[in-house]
Amino acid sequence: MLSEHTRSLVKATVPVLQQHGVALTSHFYRRMFEHNPELKHLFNQGHQHSGQQQQALAMAVLAYAQHIDDPSPLLPVLTRVGHKHASLGIRAEHYPVVGKHLLASIREVLGEAASDELIQAWAEAYGQLAGLMAGIENELYQSTTAGDGGWSGWRPFRVVRKEAESEEITSFYLQPSDCGALPVFRPGQYVSVRHFVSEWGLSQPRQYSLSDAPNGVHLRISVKREDAGAGKPAGRMSNLLHGEVNVGDVLDLSAPQGDFFLNEQGDGPVVMISAGVGQTPMQSMLGHLLAGGGQREIRFLHAARHGGAHAMKHKVRQLAERHPQLKLHVCYEQPRAQDVAGTDYHAAGRLQLSDVKSLALLPDADYYLCGPLGFMHAQKGSLLEWGVPAARIHYEVFGSNPSAD
Repeated sequence: MLSEHTRSLVKATVPVLQQHGVALTSHFYRRMFEHNPELKHLFNQGHQHSGQQQQALAMAVLAYAQHIDDPSPLLPVLTRVGHKHASLGIRAEHYPVVGKHLLASIREVLGEAASDELIQAWAEAYGQLAGLMAGIENELYQSTTAGDGGWSGWRPFRVVRKEAESEEITSFYLQPSDCGALPVFRPGQYVSVRHFVSEWGLSQPRQYSLSDAPNGVHLRISVKREDAGAGKPAGRMSNLLHGEVNVGDVLDLSAPQGDFFLNEQGDGPVVMISAGVGQTPMQSMLGHLLAGGGQREIRFLHAARHGGAHAMKHKVRQLAERHPQLKLHVCYEQPRAQDVAGTDYHAAGRLQLSDVKSLALLPDADYYLCGPLGFMHAQKGSLLEWGVPAARIHYEVFGSNPSAD
């Protein structure tokens, strides 16, 4: 328990963090990688280059300072971060190294304003946060290791099938190189995939949703190729997977993690709302619901730019033809001439829930959202306006930002 004096010192830094938080976290990462370059393989260097990681950490440090009197409102976010850390192999022994560089960065960035008393207060506060995170992560490691087919750390998987799903999304079917059992996972969860990037001289991890239901035969990830554009560099790992990884090649995988997954205990309707590659966790949920022979009402609402970017459309359409409890609604923002209205898509433009309220608003339904942050903000806002309880709205955020709130 932190003393009142320690908490007051940490809270006093909130205005500074609001103004200089990104400068602080940028300095922190430069410092840590300079002194401990072996940690680079734990961090997404694409997010480092784009500034996403620095921004996300600045927001997290600020939120912790703002809630230092009672961190309990942050527990859902800390749990989500804990899943990401466990997926990347971050462990308790990493926290002292990170803490050393964070405290040194506070002193170096704030200069004379960083008194010994303030640094000591932040050391205590960081120790509390590190203890919370290490506890969450240790429970996750124990859980995934104890489960059938589970493991801790990295496990080699062989690519047994590679299939283009659209012009920009490709699926990789993976089986353990050791011929051992596959893990049981919850539909909607993700794995980290690690592969060596030669020009960086680093093994790099990336997290991808499992896009097929648990089946005991394979794990499947469906990866969008991130092209360069609008000042954004091309995604190095996604392009490497698309262009260089083929059937027979081996990728390292972490055990499945993630707090975004299907509520399998419920028996009410399920409404899935996705955009672009955000449909990947929905594919796992959808497959699981239909393979189990259940009769829960399912609504699958999806937004794509056009037919060329719309992955798995034929597979989902065939499922809807076989299962009358599954209803589809697809929007193409910019349909192409070859896209067939009424078959490939149902409406042109962006997905607006208000246009399909009679289809989407179902009593006692659980709602699952995945896509760009702006998309999820809009859909969540519509659902809340309709009176859907926040507890029934679940979402997955791709990237460094852990929250869609």
